[in-house]
Amino acid sequence: MAAARGWPRKLAAVAGALPGGGGPGRAPGPAPDTAAPATAALYVHWPYCRKRCSYCNFNTYVVPAVDEAAVRSCLVREAQTLLRLSQVHSVTSVFFGGGTPSLASPGTIAAVLEAVAGAAHLPAGAEVTLEANPSSTSASALDGFRAAGVNRLSIGVQSLDDAELRMLGREHTAAEALKAVEAARGLFPGRTSIDLLFGLPGQSRDAWAQGLEATLRVCDDHISLYQLTLERGTALAAQVRDGALPAPPQDLLADMYQTARNVLVAAGFRHYEVSNFARKGALSTHNLSYWQAEQYIGVGPGAHGRFVLRAEGGCSREARVQTLEPVAWMREVQSQGHGTRSRVVLSPLEQLEELLTLGLRTDEGITHKRWGHFSPQLSLQAVFGEPGEARALQQEGWLVLDNGGLRCTWTGLAVLDSLLPDLLWQLQRVLGAARLPPRGRMAGERGGGGARGL
Repeated sequence: MAAARGWPRKLAAVAGALPGGGGPGRAPGPAPDTAAPATAALYVHWPYCRKRCSYCNFNTYVVPAVDEAAVRSCLVREAQTLLRLSQVHSVTSVFFGGGTPSLASPGTIAAVLEAVAGAAHLPAGAEVTLEANPSSTSASALDGFRAAGVNRLSIGVQSLDDAELRMLGREHTAAEALKAVEAARGLFPGRTSIDLLFGLPGQSRDAWAQGLEATLRVCDDHISLYQLTLERGTALAAQVRDGALPAPPQDLLADMYQTARNVLVAAGFRHYEVSNFARKGALSTHNLSYWQAEQYIGVGPGAHGRFVLRAEGGCSREARVQTLEPVAWMREVQSQGHGTRSRVVLSPLEQLEELLTLGLRTDEGITHKRWGHFSPQLSLQAVFGEPGEARALQQEGWLVLDNGGLRCTWTGLAVLDSLLPDLLWQLQRVLGAARLPPRGRMAGERGGGGARGL
């Protein structure tokens, strides 16, 4: 058992490497993915930014000029190729992430969506999200994106304090962020999301609470909160390491997170995922596809995917990663139709590990039906209902296993990162695996290759 239930680190979107690496055991595992409907979400990565923020270690590039026509052509071709290889007949949602995809032209967005609709069914009204920075969201640009097919906007506000924005290296001011949110809400009513960061060097709990209150006066129906992670190699991490900026205490981070949960729930938001809050049913369909372990296809430099290659006779899900560097990625797409750099067939255990790790991020948790798709031989009750780590977590009030499935309690959701090692160990032991998986950084909602979350 974990000795303490600490605050989980920021979980960046499913963009990065998911936890896993299960042992060699081949215990009873998932039903073949080919038995499932051939549907998938689609993530499209635009890798370019005008400048690099001080905290950013995502797969982004600042270049003097972008050959947008070439990038567009490659995004279109790779989307068509991967949809053909997966034999996906319906795309459930599309997410344009980055980088700064609002720097692309509406014509590029439209071309990708037209290619998707030509290669698979894209239902009318399917969620199509575009990540945007306030500095590249003029009213005319937003109107063009809406005409291209975007129907949901995710705005990287990050803070409504100008001093904090300067520290983060953001291009926009608080006033510009408010103006962008107002314009977005007019064009995408009920489908405008705001990203905020907390745990900034020197940030106080009171300043964070005031920022939340200011956000509630302008936001629409969805807010994503991310604890700032000081990533090695970033300018901000170097400033903290050298003592130029203070590192926030862990207790303060936990207090900030709990403050946010209480404030947002009191304002009518549903805390439907570790980092995400929604009102009036405005949950992110696309990100739910990651957390519910559905298929997703990653297009663009560094994008990640999880899908079955049905066109090649595949029957097991693959973890795929596209080539990171844009110029090399374009060469590969032009020569072979896609720029996949890495392909790994996920073992039954690895698929269950991902389902467990991601599914417990949501307030719904893992339903019996969803678990049964991946593990028809061993039920949730058989794996986690017997005496062991999961039973102890239930008795301590962190976890619930009932007719609805397996899920965290309100208190457990806030400390998920510390609960997972116990649950993964029990899963592996029950399935006869030989070793505990490595405890790498979990994926979450944002970044160069997945969703935002992660």
